[in-house]
Amino acid sequence: MTASRRFRNVVRIGPVQVGTAYDRRGREKHTAACTAPRCGFSADYDSRAAAELAARTHRCPVR
Repeated sequence: MTASRRFRNVVRIGPVQVGTAYDRRGREKHTAACTAPRCGFSADYDSRAAAELAARTHRCPVR
């Protein structure tokens, strides 16, 4: 089942995009997702600072 979210306040930090959306329960979540091919990194965070920190420190395992 695919999660359909409307992201707002999207920013790109290197290959990682950080965006803010509401989850199914109406809570604000921040997502960091890597756009590099074959990387597959993505994670949800409760705070924007945590998502941006994950984006800044992310290193793709596939080169």
